[in-house]
Amino acid sequence: MPALTYPHVGATRAGDLPAGWRHVRHRVRLPEGAFDAAGEAVLSWHLHRAAGIRIDASADRAAPGVRVVSGLGVGPLRLAAPCEVVWAVDDGSRAGFGYGTLPGHPARGEEAFLVGRDGSGEVWFEVRAFSRPDRWFMRAAGPAGRVFQHAYAWWLGRTLRRLCARRG
Repeated sequence: MPALTYPHVGATRAGDLPAGWRHVRHRVRLPEGAFDAAGEAVLSWHLHRAAGIRIDASADRAAPGVRVVSGLGVGPLRLAAPCEVVWAVDDGSRAGFGYGTLPGHPARGEEAFLVGRDGSGEVWFEVRAFSRPDRWFMRAAGPAGRVFQHAYAWWLGRTLRRLCARRG
């Protein structure tokens, strides 16, 4: 099996992202009482699918060792991004996972999707990531690649808020 394409495996779990990499941190408050629904949407791939991402995963739920290929675009223009889940949590106050890039991914690095409750009971969704371009078109994209990463995190947060509002 191909190995992960980056060092610092698991760095997104604690949120201490390594220096010298592009960082993404996006946090959005979710509706009151949304923890269970939001956590399930993240762990079951429903969030990504609802956001328009094609997900081919080796399991129905995120867990360490699960392989997943995310796809953006359509037909021959679909960009495949193979990853492996490197950590997952579902402990009543946090639910989510982090996955790392495998050979063939346009970038190198790790991305995490985490739902959590703070001390006051508010529910938050956070995307944390560190990356570097790995394929020629990501390097050529320059700052546009970074803008895309931030827009993707924002879109996931918006989609999860919408999913949770529907269940409320």
